[in-house]
Amino acid sequence: MKKGLVLEGGAMRGLFTAGVIDVMMEEGIDFDGLIGVSAGSSFGCNYKSRQPGRVLRYNLRFGRDPRYMGLRSLLTTGDLVGAEFAYHTLPLELDIFDIETFESNPMEFYLVATDVATGSPAYYRMDRVDYDSLEWLRASASMPVVTRPVRVSDGRRMLDGGISDSIPLEYFQSLG
Repeated sequence: MKKGLVLEGGAMRGLFTAGVIDVMMEEGIDFDGLIGVSAGSSFGCNYKSRQPGRVLRYNLRFGRDPRYMGLRSLLTTGDLVGAEFAYHTLPLELDIFDIETFESNPMEFYLVATDVATGSPAYYRMDRVDYDSLEWLRASASMPVVTRPVRVSDGRRMLDGGISDSIPLEYFQSLG
């Protein structure tokens, strides 16, 4: 039997989830797969990279930084969360995401975004960490009204996965 973990969204309420997954990582609890939606994907990717404490650390360090999130970011970029800073600069330069561990960990990692054209959920298996995959991760957590749609690698425009599948248990079960 395979074991999976489903992480729902909830914006910054996802920090509670981050604390729970930190404890599970510290206790050595492993899963065959993880699927996350919105904050569940943005924070859950740290489970596959085995980085307990990272979510809390960068949110405390950059939470008040206007490049990370806030009204200034919304007014100047159209995104409440600063897309380039939060999804590219921060993990690749400022609070390094462990790409090597993520890519070598056999745990399957999926995320959910919503296709703007159809309103349907789009499920993406993230096996590597590159610009396109980070954009899928951003799309999964791009809340309507306070975020512009994200154009992903196949050309589709995406928004927050919570719009179309807020708790992706059924899809995850269909994978086994």
